[in-house]
Amino acid sequence: MLVAVDHVQLAAPPGAEEALRAYYVDVLGMTEIPKPPVLAARGGRWFRAGAVQLHLGIEEDFRPARKAHPGLRVTDIEAYAARLAAKGAPVTWDDNLPGHRRFYSEDPVGNRLEFLEPR
Repeated sequence: MLVAVDHVQLAAPPGAEEALRAYYVDVLGMTEIPKPPVLAARGGRWFRAGAVQLHLGIEEDFRPARKAHPGLRVTDIEAYAARLAAKGAPVTWDDNLPGHRRFYSEDPVGNRLEFLEPR
């Protein structure tokens, strides 16, 4: 029986770790969490905010996820969008999901991220 999503993994190109850390920690406000040593040797970074975990793994033939994406629930979405925009991240509002306020952004390697808040 499924009980929860443990984490979502996105891909990133080799050498992107510092840009990922800057975005996920400084822009999104997540905390970097250590990877187990055997996995850390592969590169990439893991991040957490509360119960939400995003893992960024290195992929040699990287192509950003432009359609597939994690949907991240936030509070005070207007302030959160303003935070991202003030730090230079794109914010594209989308009013097509009934009962929600939402926008899309992308990380520094082009992965799509959705941020939403129920109305």
